Amino acid sequence: MKAVILEGINQPLKYTDVATPEIGNDEVLVKIHAACFNHRDLWIQKGQYGGLRYPSTQGSCGAGVVDKIGSAVDKNWLGKEVILNPSLNWGSNPHTQSKDYKILGMAEDGTFAEYVKIHSRLLHHKPAHLTFEEAAAIPLAGLTGFRVLFTRARAAKGENVLVTGVGGGVALFVMQFAIAAGCNVYVTSGSDEKIKRAIEMGAKGGVNYKTDTLPTGQAGWHKDIQKQSGGFDAIVDSACGDNFAKLTDIANPAGRIAFYGATLGAFNSGVPAKIFWKQLDILGSTMGNDDDFANMVKFVAEHKIKPVVDSVYPLEQAQQAIEKMERGEQFGKIVLKVN
Repeated sequence: MKAVILEGINQPLKYTDVATPEIGNDEVLVKIHAACFNHRDLWIQKGQYGGLRYPSTQGSCGAGVVDKIGSAVDKNWLGKEVILNPSLNWGSNPHTQSKDYKILGMAEDGTFAEYVKIHSRLLHHKPAHLTFEEAAAIPLAGLTGFRVLFTRARAAKGENVLVTGVGGGVALFVMQFAIAAGCNVYVTSGSDEKIKRAIEMGAKGGVNYKTDTLPTGQAGWHKDIQKQSGGFDAIVDSACGDNFAKLTDIANPAGRIAFYGATLGAFNSGVPAKIFWKQLDILGSTMGNDDDFANMVKFVAEHKIKPVVDSVYPLEQAQQAIEKMERGEQFGKIVLKVN
């Protein structure tokens, strides 16, 4: 079969022939119709990830059709259109992942291929309103966004929610999920165009953290967004860094600040009294358990949510696609069309 493999750190993604996977009794072979990039794929290419092995087939997200089943798998899965849960071996504790936890696409060979094998319990029916390309955009980013917003930040209808860095895959899902749940959603971005598009999708307002400054020259975006909203009950962040202290300023009493990344590095949480006097929760989150994934797929189907797909590339152009992601040009997910 054809696949995209990585042969070493900082090497280009290579479109080549590899052996079709052999499945076990509890596994299925899925013919992939579309796969999707995540920033995880770029970090792996740069060697900034644990458990690296080469050569490997990347790709955590995919949608396709069940082509072959193991002897212990329900025969009803054969021929079904599916999306795949890439969160492997979460374990029995719903609150945190096990020591054996891993993600599809490293170290297990992933979805940037014509076929992928996966345990049958990780199969989910593709929501009927989605194309394969749209469905492939969901798994990792959708799961991460669903858990951080609902399981961790506990966002609820009528609450004010801030989503920072809108335009990235997870942040867009968080925004879409929060809007669908009836929250009042505001966003930040370093791009006026991305803020405009977010508002067109239902966000109530937003600020550009790169250009919004106070007369003193200090960044004042948090003052602007607080004036627009009145403060936030739930804040979802992926940057941390120096801006994190501003989030504690604009959080409402009993607010929750949940983060799933730290692209700007270690954070300064500001004045501790603001956190304990306002009774704030500071919450970390990553990926999600099997129930999170099932609930996320159900939520997407019930609310007819369509992922934002920035662009679609053929599988053989995977390297060009990941270069676009590295430049940060996308609004939404970058998808590979496989079959």
